[in-house]
Amino acid sequence: MTPRDDQKTGIELKTLGHRIRHHRLQQGFTLDELGAAVGVAGSQLSLIENGKREPKLSLLQAIAAATQTAVTDLISGEPPNRRAALEIELERAQSSSVFRSLGIPPVKVTKTLPDETIEAILGLHRELQRRETEAIATPEEARRANTELRLRMRGLNNYLPDLERLAEKQLRAAGHTQGALTHRTVSIMAEQLGFELIYADDLPPSTRSITDLENGRIYLPPASIPGGHGLRSMALQAMAHRLLGHQPPTSYADFLQQRLEINYYAACCLMPEANAVAFLQQARKDRNLAVEDFRDAFGVTHEAAAMRMTNLMTEHLGMPLHFLRVGEAGQIERVYENDALPLPEDVTGSVEGQIVCRKFAARDAFDQQNRTTEHYQYTDTPAGTFWCSTQTGTAERGAFSITVGVRFDDAKWWRGRETQNRETSTCPDESCCRRAPSEQSARWKGRAWPSARVHTHIFAPLPRGAFPGVDDTAVYEFLDRHVGA
Repeated sequence: MTPRDDQKTGIELKTLGHRIRHHRLQQGFTLDELGAAVGVAGSQLSLIENGKREPKLSLLQAIAAATQTAVTDLISGEPPNRRAALEIELERAQSSSVFRSLGIPPVKVTKTLPDETIEAILGLHRELQRRETEAIATPEEARRANTELRLRMRGLNNYLPDLERLAEKQLRAAGHTQGALTHRTVSIMAEQLGFELIYADDLPPSTRSITDLENGRIYLPPASIPGGHGLRSMALQAMAHRLLGHQPPTSYADFLQQRLEINYYAACCLMPEANAVAFLQQARKDRNLAVEDFRDAFGVTHEAAAMRMTNLMTEHLGMPLHFLRVGEAGQIERVYENDALPLPEDVTGSVEGQIVCRKFAARDAFDQQNRTTEHYQYTDTPAGTFWCSTQTGTAERGAFSITVGVRFDDAKWWRGRETQNRETSTCPDESCCRRAPSEQSARWKGRAWPSARVHTHIFAPLPRGAFPGVDDTAVYEFLDRHVGA
């Protein structure tokens, strides 16, 4: 039996004891009088009422008969009155690992202890528990959690069959069989879960969507209307939390896992496995694999299509590959690789936030005059030669590039394999791109003083809260405004 099982059993016995005491007092019995009626000593009955001893069924039947009630009433899990409920909650709180770790002796509950005092103590316990369960992590802890998740997904080929099947089931129930997923079908999927999609122009800035569990509403920003990948994806992600039975995350790792799962589920719905794999297999047969074709076939963003390829191509086409989202300053914002592409890492093994080699297409693409088309490139590295396709875009935080690439031997299946663009990267060798040429360095050493642009997130702790970065007050104020709408 685990400690949690022990605690659960103790609380159940405490509730049973309270119910026995409640019915004994209702009949006007003392402990000794009821004990005499059922054939046990009053002291034995006291242990049962205090939750310290479990009675046999025959004794429960005798107590029920003596107090003119039913056994089912005695063993009910509901406290018999408000006082009992307070005492049971306090018992549970003082049995928690959070409280025990403080080394403070528990408060002994006596008959003379006022209800108000117990309520005040419980208020402190609830605040203690709330602070303990907030997903607070240092940047180092966050990087470790992110790295562990990335490595775990690499071991699975970034493929989650249970979510693929769940998405297929929900799509089939909504009547979707092929083609791009429509907004109407997404609305039907929401309705089948008991939700209505509502567009609101006053969503808190810290949220992408809000789900009102009580009133069955999923609020989305009107900026997504009339269409596009964004609206469908956000709605599907909100539904995924319900379908997957997510609870408020208890750690940053838990938060990252949930975010991965809802993103994966949304991708499965927007690019269903059977149709997507058939499309990719045909493109491979035609030696014409291309992110842009896959994107256009399902009406999603370039990034979503590229990332979905990592879910399916190793598992179904036997092709290892890598995906990179890189900011204009060269920092890795999102990554997946199972083809041994050499990437920079910090001491924790984290890749996110590291600067990729200047010779990589992920950075070279920013210098191309025509950014609207895919940029193809071969890159020779210490781990071998890789071919990749890169597309650039712009977001609120600045420009970014999306790259999908494979090892040289698999380039023959992709459009753009004929490119003559070729670079050589020797990173992590400092002389590759991280150290200025000696002549240039000698020319300017001691003659330049740049003022660094320091990003505030480098020093800031990760946001507090069960949902990191979300302003709970703003969310609740939003729901209060809309609950009567």
